[in-house]
Amino acid sequence: MTDFLDDDEDANRPRVLTNTQVLGFIVRHWLAEPGKFALIVGFMLAATAADLAIPWATRALINAVSAPEKVTQAAWAAWASLSGLYLLFYLMRSSLFRAANGFYARIMARIVNDGFKRVQAFSADWHASNFAGATVRRVSRAMWGYDSASDALLMMLFPTLIVLGGLAISLGLQWPWAGAFVAVMVVAFGAYNILMSVHYIRPVNLVSTALDSRIGATLADAVGANPVVKSFGAEDREEARFGRTVEAWRAAVNKTWDRFNNVGLGQNLFLIVLQAGLTAFLVDAWAKGNATPGDVAFAITSFIVMAGYMRNFSEITRMLQKGLDDTLDVATYMVTEPQLADAPDAMTFRGELGEMVFDRVTFGYANQPRPLYDGFTLVVAPGERVALVGPTGAGKSTFVKLIQRLYDVQGGRILIDGQDIAKVSQGSLRRAIAVVPQDPALFHRSIAENIGYARPDATHEEIVLAAKRARAHEFIARLPGGYETPVGERGVKLSGGERQRVAIARAFLADAPILVLDEATSSLDVETERQVQAAMEELMVGRTTVVIAHRLSTIRGADRILVFEEGRIVEEGRHAELIDRGGAYARLHAVTEGTYL
Repeated sequence: MTDFLDDDEDANRPRVLTNTQVLGFIVRHWLAEPGKFALIVGFMLAATAADLAIPWATRALINAVSAPEKVTQAAWAAWASLSGLYLLFYLMRSSLFRAANGFYARIMARIVNDGFKRVQAFSADWHASNFAGATVRRVSRAMWGYDSASDALLMMLFPTLIVLGGLAISLGLQWPWAGAFVAVMVVAFGAYNILMSVHYIRPVNLVSTALDSRIGATLADAVGANPVVKSFGAEDREEARFGRTVEAWRAAVNKTWDRFNNVGLGQNLFLIVLQAGLTAFLVDAWAKGNATPGDVAFAITSFIVMAGYMRNFSEITRMLQKGLDDTLDVATYMVTEPQLADAPDAMTFRGELGEMVFDRVTFGYANQPRPLYDGFTLVVAPGERVALVGPTGAGKSTFVKLIQRLYDVQGGRILIDGQDIAKVSQGSLRRAIAVVPQDPALFHRSIAENIGYARPDATHEEIVLAAKRARAHEFIARLPGGYETPVGERGVKLSGGERQRVAIARAFLADAPILVLDEATSSLDVETERQVQAAMEELMVGRTTVVIAHRLSTIRGADRILVFEEGRIVEEGRHAELIDRGGAYARLHAVTEGTYL
């Protein structure tokens, strides 16, 4: 089982909240609607009080019908009381469920919305380290975990504790030793369940829950990469890999269920001892003339009521612990601060010119022994076209991530149009930077929705204009559904060049002052590259542009080429100047042209 956790983020998960902390998370949601919650608690208490009174009504009825004088009126009054209590109990329970339905649904919706919002607030690095499928499963599972835990608490556990405690007191008022016996049994029963749940059940339940998330992660990983699976004829391998994950989950969940069953055996033992002890007390009292037939019926009915609640305790324990563990991940997300938070007084970014300044910036990734950038300084003028070249790991992509504030710098600052990007809201900053990546990620939505994602209020005419400027309109018009054609997950129904042109159309529509072209033509054929390059040339007009390219032929027209090595700029200038200089750029150019010896 460990093998399946070691290669997943589950092996290094953040601190695990206690049951009490997860309960606190649930209670806070209850108290968000205090009036509705009070109504539900009121119905629950009324139903429980009716159930608690049933043994007394039964006692009165038995005493009335067994009295020598046969007072019919008293018997019918006792019958009416008992019947009325049953009616009240079922009416209150029905009202409880009706009131809880909408209350639960709203909280479940709030939990999943809040969980999604918090996950979106986490950094790009967090998302890169977590399986998307596992995250989806955790967030969606949390709302059903809340449903199970709330049912176990409000519908089962609280009424059980009230009934058990109330009947112990009722018995103790008339037969102190019987009451004391029941009280001791109730306390021991409760302690047994709490200890077994926390120390015996929860550890294995957390493992099976983590492996449940792993199933979602493995499934999403294989389905998302289905074209790769098919290209290597690796369906059998993926099925075997998924099967191993499922088998690990099966073994873990079977162990969890066995432990629930073991705890249930102990709970049944408590029931047997309670029944034998309580009825023995009352039979002894009856034999000594200290109890009437009604008293014996009271004791038996009390036990039947208590047993009805206690018999379900195994299911309550299972529901509650599973519900808490299913809710755990979102509860943990909600107490985990986003890795990149907006400053409390963050202003809206206002960018028009696109000037970028790196002012003595120091930055290093967590897994690196030394900073990649150390006192890095650079100024990019408004409207300038800057190309970043250099070997892999030299710091080109990091440059782009830092201007988007996907990471925070450890020293210095980055200014765009004179504004420190650490002091503006991340959303407003990123809306001012249009990015066309090497492999654009499209949503499984229509082409129009994907282009319009840059500006949700755009009209259809504006979307079409952006597509025309991106040289995308012709291929879109040929599709059966035109602009309403769904593109498939991540745009798999489109070719690489088509996806690039949709991404460029999106950038046109965004009309941002800063444009980033990250290897935007590296994987295209010559004809498609020519179309995309023409679209990009038009897109770059009037914008500050950062181009990352390995194919140096695409950056000949750059105003300035920056050659990166190990987080430093070792050369800068225009294409011809750098070739004549015969340095690092000239060597790179010779390699790409095939003339390097």
